[in-house]
Formats: sequence, C-alpha cells, structure tokens
Amino acid sequence: MEMAVANHRERSSDSMNRHLDSSGKYVRYTAEQVEALERVYAECPKPSSLRRQQLIRECSILANIEPKQIKVWFQNRRCRDKQRKEASRLQSVNRKLSAMNKLLMEENDRLQKQVSQLVCENGYMKQQLTTTVVNDPSCDSVVTTPQHSLRDANSPAGLLSIAEETLAEFLSKATGTAVDWVQMPGMKPGPDSVGIFAISQRCSGVAARACGLVSLEPAKIAEILKDRPSWFRDCRSLEVFTMFPAGNGGTIELVYLQTYAPTTLAPARDFWTLRYTTSLDNGSFVVCERSLSGSGAGPNAASASQFVRAEMLSSGYLIRPCDGGGSIIHIVDHLNLEAWSVPDVLRPLYESSKVVAQKMTISALRYIRQLAQESNGELVYGLGRQPAVLRTFSQRLSRGFNDAVNGFGDDGWSTMHCDGAEDIIVAINSTKHLNNMSNSLSFLGGVLCAKASMLLQNVPPAVLIRFLREHRSEWADFNVDAYSAATLKAGSFAYPGMRPTRFTGSQIIMPLGHTIEHEEMLEVVRLEGHSLAQEDAFMSRDVHLLQICTGIDENAVGACSELIFAPINEMFPDDAPLVPSGFRVIPVDAKTGDAQDMLTANHRTLDLTSSLEVGPSPENASGNASSSSNSRCILTIAFQFPFENNLQDNVAGMACQYVRSVISSVQRVAMAISPSGISPSLGSKLSPGSPEAVTLAQWISQSYTHHLGSELLTVDSLGSNDSVLKLLWDHQDAILCCSLKPQPVFMFANQAGLDMLETTLVALQDITLEKIFDESGRKALCSDFAKLMQQGYACLPSGICLSTMGRHVTYEQAVAWKVFAPAAAASSENNDGNDNTLHCLAFSFVNWSFV
Repeated sequence: MEMAVANHRERSSDSMNRHLDSSGKYVRYTAEQVEALERVYAECPKPSSLRRQQLIRECSILANIEPKQIKVWFQNRRCRDKQRKEASRLQSVNRKLSAMNKLLMEENDRLQKQVSQLVCENGYMKQQLTTTVVNDPSCDSVVTTPQHSLRDANSPAGLLSIAEETLAEFLSKATGTAVDWVQMPGMKPGPDSVGIFAISQRCSGVAARACGLVSLEPAKIAEILKDRPSWFRDCRSLEVFTMFPAGNGGTIELVYLQTYAPTTLAPARDFWTLRYTTSLDNGSFVVCERSLSGSGAGPNAASASQFVRAEMLSSGYLIRPCDGGGSIIHIVDHLNLEAWSVPDVLRPLYESSKVVAQKMTISALRYIRQLAQESNGELVYGLGRQPAVLRTFSQRLSRGFNDAVNGFGDDGWSTMHCDGAEDIIVAINSTKHLNNMSNSLSFLGGVLCAKASMLLQNVPPAVLIRFLREHRSEWADFNVDAYSAATLKAGSFAYPGMRPTRFTGSQIIMPLGHTIEHEEMLEVVRLEGHSLAQEDAFMSRDVHLLQICTGIDENAVGACSELIFAPINEMFPDDAPLVPSGFRVIPVDAKTGDAQDMLTANHRTLDLTSSLEVGPSPENASGNASSSSNSRCILTIAFQFPFENNLQDNVAGMACQYVRSVISSVQRVAMAISPSGISPSLGSKLSPGSPEAVTLAQWISQSYTHHLGSELLTVDSLGSNDSVLKLLWDHQDAILCCSLKPQPVFMFANQAGLDMLETTLVALQDITLEKIFDESGRKALCSDFAKLMQQGYACLPSGICLSTMGRHVTYEQAVAWKVFAPAAAASSENNDGNDNTLHCLAFSFVNWSFV
C-alpha cells in the first residue's frame, strides 16, 4: 500500500512539473517558474482567471505558458496538498488504531487468563464438594484483597517495603486478574469512545478501572493526575506531608486527602495514604497509592474530626509510552468508603462501583483527553476565553457549591436554627469574604446558605436537571436573582428596598465551552428584566449568571446531574467573585441491581412531553413500571446569599421562604416528568387524559362550531369524549386557551401549541397572552378584541409571535373565539355572551412555522 501511495505521489508530482508547449509536447517547468507559481500559491491557493492572466503578464518567465496550463498547475497543487493532509490524517488514525488494538489484545489475554483461573477454581470446588463438606464461609468470595501487613511505617525502609507491595498489587489489578472486572454497562468501547471501562465484581470495597489512549507524554500525564484537586471535583484538599526518594529513582510521599460529601445527609471522607511514583524497565510510569494504618490525622485534629476516615486499597495509574507518540493509560480506583456511617437510603451510593467509576476513574481519563485536545487546538471556546480560564470558572463554581453543601467549621461556617417542616439547614459564614472573595465584597457581613436534601422516586436525574436548566421561570424568582446580583456591584445596597423589577420570562443561554463528550457545559445565562419604576422605565435590569450543567445524558449510568450557577458582572472579568447556588441529583439505586438497572436505564425516555401523551401505550406503561419502579435519587439544594450584618435575620427569613418555594416547585416538576405519569396533585388539572381536559376539549369544539359554523375537528372521526381530546391534542394547528383575568394567562394547549411556544404544560400557566405577540400582533388583537367579545369570535391577520425561547414564529391566520359551558353555548344567541357563563378564550394559529 505504501509503494502504491509513493508511486501515485511520484506520478502526481511529475504531472505538476510538466506542461504542453506550442508544439503540443510536454515540457518541464523550470525551477524559476515553479518558484514563481509557489509564491502565488502561498498567497492564494485558488486564483481567479483574471489573477492568472495578470500573473502571466507580470512574470516574464511564465509568458510561454498557456493560461489553461497555469490553471491545471494550481488544480494539481491543491490536490497534492489535500493528499498530503489526508495521508497525515490516515497515518495518525493508523497509529491510534494500532495502539487501541494492542490494548484490546492485552485485555483479551487478561480475560482468557481470568477464564482459565475460574475454570480451575470451579473444578477444584467440585472436587472438594464431592469429598468433604466445606464449612468455611470465606470460600464464598473468589477474590479477596490482601490485608496490610504490619510494618514500621515510620522508617524509610518500612515505607519502601509497603510501596513495593502496593506496586505489585496495583499492577495485578491494572493488567492482571486480581479483581474480577466486568464491562461498565452503557460504556462500550468503540471508535468514538474515550476508553475501555470496567467495574469490580465480588471484591471487597468498590473498584473501577479505565484504559485509554491519550496524545500526551507519560511524564506530563503523571504530573496532571497527581494534582488530584485539578480534575477530581469532590477533592477538597490534598497535602503532601513527607516526600523522600526511593532507592530505584522513584519517590515516596505521605499524603492527606480530604473529599467533599455529595449531600447534606452524610459526613465527608478523608484518606491518609502512601503514594509511590516510579518508572518500570519498559519505560512506563507508575503512580500507585494506598492507605496507611495509623493515626495520621492531617493538619490538625479539629479539622480531621469533621471527616470519616475511609480506606484506599491499592490504586493508581499505569502510563505506557505509545509507538508514534502519545500514551496508553490504565487507571484503577479501589476504595472502602465505610458505608456503615451513612443512612440506609444512602448506602447504595457508597457501595456502588459505578459511582466511583463516574466520579473518579472516568473523570480522570476525560480530563486528560480534554487537555490533550486543547493543546492540539482541536477545541474552540466562546467569548475568546482561554481554556484554562474557563476550567478555573467551572472548578470555582463546583468548589463553591460543595463548600456550601458541606459547611465545614474550619472554613468559618456555623449553623443557625430555622423553623420549618422541610428540614432546611441555614448556615452563615462571616469570614468567607476575606478568604475566597475579591475586595469588592469586603463591605459585606458574610454569606448565608439555605440548603436541604430530599428523596425523589422514579425521576430520571438527567431529565430533571435539563428541565430546570431550560425552564428557569418554572422555579426561580427573578427578584431573588436580582438581589444576589446587586451584591456583586460596588456600593452599598439595601434589602428589601430594591427598585421593583419585572422579569420578562426570557432567558438567553450563551455557551462558553464544553467537555469533549458534552457531559459538562459552561455557559452564561442572561435573564431579561425591566424596571417598574417610572423614572427607570427604559433602563435594562438584566441579570447575568455563570452556570455549569453536568450529567444531562441519561445513558451515563451512575453519574450525578448538577446545575450550579452564580450571578456575575456583565463585564465577565476573569477574577469575578462567585457565590454559587444550585441543584445536585444523585441516583441511589441498589447495588445488587448494578448490572440490571444499567440495562434498563438506557431505555428511559429522553422527552419531557412523552409522559404527557394522551393514553399511555401498554408497552410503555409496562416498560416504565419495570425500569423505574425502584428508581430513587437524592436531590440536594443549596442557595447562597451575601448579606450585611444588620440584615442577617431578614436575609435568613427570605432564604428559608425562597428555598421552600423552590422545593415545592421542583417537586411539582419532578412529578410531571416522572416516567410513571403525572400526579393529579400537581395543580395542572388540564393535563391530557384528565377529566377536566376531556371536558374542555368538548367545550372548545362545540363553541368553535357554534360561532364559526364549521367543524374544528373531523366529524367522521368523532366518537367518545376521549377521542375528541385526542383529535384536539394531535391537531396540526396550534390551539391554546387563556383565562379571562386582568392579565390573561394560558391554561391549556395542544401538542402543536406547546411546540410553537417551546414549553410544557407545567410551565404554560406562567405565560401571559401579551408575551407571545409582537407589537403589531398586540395592536391587531386590541383592535379586534371588542369584536371578539361582541360576536363571539374574530379572525386575526397573519403575523409573528414569539416562543418562550425568544424564537420568532409566523402564522397565516389566527382565529379567536369564546369558549362557553355547554348550557351557555346553547343559549348564547339570547344570552349574548353573559360573562358569568364564559369559561375562557381559545386561539388557533393556522399554518405556523419558525422563522
């Protein structure tokens, strides 16, 4: 193949270096002619006909060459460039595939050895059972992790002995059969996958392993992975207490690691470990680590008392150089998280290997690949920001949220008492502005945090977080966002005497960057607001939020989903102070179902409106029942508010009230998007399939026929009341109903109406009639409103309306009519539309489409 490519290149090069002369014979270009053409090609690879003619006139050495031959030379030159680039790309792909093939062959060899070992053990067990009765219960476990032998951990010789044992144990897990690895469900290897992932089976503790190819050198990768706080979001701090060289050129370190707790319901974990860094004879780098027995408490006993000491079994990173550049990485994380110390409902979270895989093992490999792609210039970020700056923003948001959830005393947090049945915890930090904030917040009294955790049943975490991100008006209060944003601006402020502001309901999401698999997105959200004060009527009161959203892919089994945001100055400075708030949803399915619930998780619905369809199909109903009947997750909410000393009690009361409101809204949303269906207690009584919706569908159809003299729905298809609702729900035109309040709001819409407004039935009731029309549409509606109320209907001309996402929608015609109760509709000729019998107004937008 290489010879064929070389011959093709030789023929291509030879054709480029020759041209036809006036006698029709091929003549080679001279070196001067090629040099002149190359200079032009460097400036313009595809010159126009005029440019080529100009070139012939200006360059005397090209005067004997026809313009057509010049054109052919440039075509061939571009073709050769394209071939070179493609050859380079194919060589790079070939190197990667060769390295991945080598990795898969090694994995296949390991699995074959594991099968052979299991066959031998199975035969031995059968022989034992036929000869004697085995009473030893320890034989139930095939793989056990060797316990630490008692050595003197205070002497260099003893530490070196422990390090060598740790290295041997780690290598047996990374490339051997010391642990029964099974493929991580939903993470099949392929051309576009990050790597090969596996979780433990039948071993003490929880363990996960990852293998992948990265285009960075081994020494660089080892340096990055040792800096655990840079990529492990749950890492609070890492301190190296002792470091000394080992005899073989490696280093031994004694490390104290603190990690955050994911919820308010459990204490945080810390580790006291030995970390051994060395190189092998084949040029590979190894960084292995495991816990030490002893009383190493870290910086001080008061700090360590806030943590539960967990155990790290032999874990680490094996980094091997790859032919042609890059490295092959093996990552192993093996932990004992002491699940006894958490409530029973949280134990699956501490006993599941898939959670460790998502939070640590896979995150480490993804972070390395992210840095590799950034160094190669393969990623482009928004607003001209450097990748390191955006990573710092993401880390600050995540760290600030974790600080608020955990509320460590050595950070200055103290708990206040707060009455409330929702178990809301209110904590204050009067020193936070001195440690983590810029000088612009030095006048504040501190930061107050209201937080709570709750159990949700049958709610996909990814769907819930995605809904909260896309429909902020469903749960958030703009005035609270405006208050938090006001504290970031220089100068004094007062609460609650801020200028009244009206939130338009619009939010504009501007992406800044994302990780390679889009599992995390960093974005700026602009909330549009306008002052209600007459003197500031034309001033914008927009609020800007810096936001990260993670875990919105339902197929990422075991991963938690987060939405964390913080008000930020519209100038978006790199050192902007951040006070993060947000949501974290963590699945806590039982450990015994690790493999089974992974298989069912991939079949969960991705569409918020799928649970709103009229009449669930039997297949979907049974599928949802089986896949989500035991699905549980923990929702943690934490909101932070800066305050002045004299307003602490006021802000605390406001924070409690606001978090209660958010909890209520989130529970309502969670019930609506649950695959098991909508609860009648949601307050939205006009969900498709409910009796109220069936009745309203009849009223809409009958009133339309009475006023306009034609059928809204096909007469031949009418049957039961449920079929009327289904026809209305599936109607191609957008049909919406609004109430007759001083400020009309929508109360029902069919599927086309929801699509047009880009909303859901849950969020529909927050949309007013005036929001969806532009200026000309509002004028047309006002001019025909009297006609509508007098004769019962009105036909509006074609126009433009707005969706909730700010997109323009055109329609050919809009029809509006009064919707009466059946008795009122029958007697409306005599009644002339008595207000006491009028139920609502209906609108039909004909042939609508997005601009």
